[in-house]
Amino acid sequence: MISGFFSNKLWRYRGSRIKPRMRNTIKRVGAFIFASAFLISMFCFWQDHLLDLNIYEIIEVFNWNVLLILKSVIFSILIGIGTVVVVYFLFYERFKKLLHKQKVARMIFSNKFYEKENIRVKKLFSDRSYLKEKITYFPRMYYRVKNNYIYIRIGMDMSRFQNRFLDLGKDLENGLFCDLVGREMEEGFVCFKLLYNVRKNRISIDDVVAEYGTLRLMKHISWQFDKLPHMLIAGGTGGGKTYFILTIIKACIGTGAEVRILDPKHADLADLEEVLPGKVYSKKNGILMCLRKSVDEMMQRMDEMKKMSNYKTGENYAYLGLKPVFIFFDEYVAFIDLLDMKERNEALSYMKQLVMLGRQAGYFLVLGAQRPDAKYLADGIRDQFSFRVSLGLMSETGYGMMFGDYDKAFVNKKVTGRGYADMGTGTVFEFYSPFVPKGYDFMRAIENELVGVQGAQATAVASGSESDQAEPAEGVSVSE
Repeated sequence: MISGFFSNKLWRYRGSRIKPRMRNTIKRVGAFIFASAFLISMFCFWQDHLLDLNIYEIIEVFNWNVLLILKSVIFSILIGIGTVVVVYFLFYERFKKLLHKQKVARMIFSNKFYEKENIRVKKLFSDRSYLKEKITYFPRMYYRVKNNYIYIRIGMDMSRFQNRFLDLGKDLENGLFCDLVGREMEEGFVCFKLLYNVRKNRISIDDVVAEYGTLRLMKHISWQFDKLPHMLIAGGTGGGKTYFILTIIKACIGTGAEVRILDPKHADLADLEEVLPGKVYSKKNGILMCLRKSVDEMMQRMDEMKKMSNYKTGENYAYLGLKPVFIFFDEYVAFIDLLDMKERNEALSYMKQLVMLGRQAGYFLVLGAQRPDAKYLADGIRDQFSFRVSLGLMSETGYGMMFGDYDKAFVNKKVTGRGYADMGTGTVFEFYSPFVPKGYDFMRAIENELVGVQGAQATAVASGSESDQAEPAEGVSVSE
């Protein structure tokens, strides 16, 4: 009990304390490295003279050996600068941490989150005095990096700045160029959790695996479609939306799930008809038929699930050993624009049933659009998409349509496959879609996934048949 008290109360490590002197950390460290390298270099040039030092030789050198003086100073300066550059690249991560601490310290000073007073100090060896600024209060702020996350803890000490400390999340996010992923209240502290260097968490397309109701998309981001069904993907031309959808299709097929593809523009996804015959729909009537068929099958599955011997209230399709069905609907807005009022209402009715009832039956909708306008996703359909991803460059209006009213500073970068995501937690993250190598052949990759699944199924069937044959007939003993 005592050891638990000490570990939880006294010895909890909160990070490195931000101190006033840290507002010039980079200059001081750079100057120290430069000065050290400069002095060592000068010593190497002058070591023969310094070992046998006398005043007459020093005067003689300064009078006559000007070339050595210039050469030693110039080379020492270059060596000092070179050392600073080398140390910067060798210890880049350490440099970033020092820079972060400096930024936090400067934020404290620029926002005047401290208190000071002027005190009179006497000069050395003199009766005169002068006024000196002394900091009487400096907030307790701690900086820590752990598992690629930055933790900024600020003491809640009942000062007059306390309420302002609670609203520093957006400033820290923008200043440190990180993603704010959470704010928690600890005993005596508020802790801001920021994701650092998001791009390092990007994974390859071969690492995208769907299993146990979860699809991994980054090292720290997964789509838990069993709990948070349906995905909404938005993005303009060249943002990487099509490659992202193809990546998800490949992963879903690899699990043995049934995949249906709706592509009203008859574009890239329609090419999958070659490897998924009968599962790709491009014409208006075919798309409406697929939606109607999916709704009918979903309702039928729900009735059949309740009749199963192992049915249990509250459990879903996976508990009963059923495979999920994924419906990929790209360029949804373009399709709705092609319909008349009656057909539009029919399509929206099917969509609403799928997003409202699909989770338990295992019917999941992945919807792609350039802008998810509310008029195309009426009756609260848009709110049912728990996982949302935006890729490529988008306007503030587009981000508002996608994520709602979030206190988030959206920054556009010209990186294919880069955007933002909401995993259904109410927090928007910077997102990088799985990396697809140049020249990657999706057709062959998806075909290989199909062959692998079919082979696994055939093996399972064969194993089951052998087991049945090995079992003795009813009423016949093994000895017989």
